[in-house]
Amino acid sequence: MGNLKAARKFANKRRQVIKATDERIKEENRVIRKKKEDEQAIKKIEAPKTSAAMFLKFNTQLGPPFHVLVDTNFINFSIKNKIDVMTGFMDCLYAKTIPYVTDCVIGELEKMGSKFKIALKILRDPRFQRLQCSHKGIYADDCLVQRVTQHKCYIVATCDKDLKRRIRKIPGVPIMYIAAHKFSIERMPDAFGAAT
Repeated sequence: MGNLKAARKFANKRRQVIKATDERIKEENRVIRKKKEDEQAIKKIEAPKTSAAMFLKFNTQLGPPFHVLVDTNFINFSIKNKIDVMTGFMDCLYAKTIPYVTDCVIGELEKMGSKFKIALKILRDPRFQRLQCSHKGIYADDCLVQRVTQHKCYIVATCDKDLKRRIRKIPGVPIMYIAAHKFSIERMPDAFGAAT
């Protein structure tokens, strides 16, 4: 009986010698513990790479003719305020503008139904350039933000507060909106003569 107890003690000691975190144990049976972060260590934060078009805080890609990305609610508000889109752009920027519309914006307007037929008719005007979207879904806000982060040559025309907030985080992208029955622009360099 004494030998059996000794054998059990020896087996228990042998099991205790190999830790649960040992590399010799198979990965699915091994216990992996995360290391604690040192609070006093210097933390490295990767800053997003700035565009080559940015000179100090000004975007050098902006210039006449201006490229304006139009959002759904901007068209709806311009119809509501009885502002012609092309003349409104001219009055605001004092230069030729090329309005761009993504597939998502047109898809969003088509989804809204017959109430917004006038807005669809305006966007299908040949003066509006059509931009193809390669992503899934038709959520226009994500599409516009993604396009503006890739190419900083656009002015975003929107009245949506959430979209404005998201675009303000992207440096060098001006935002056009409707205020007091006319188009206004924010974050536009004074060198281009745009009235704010």
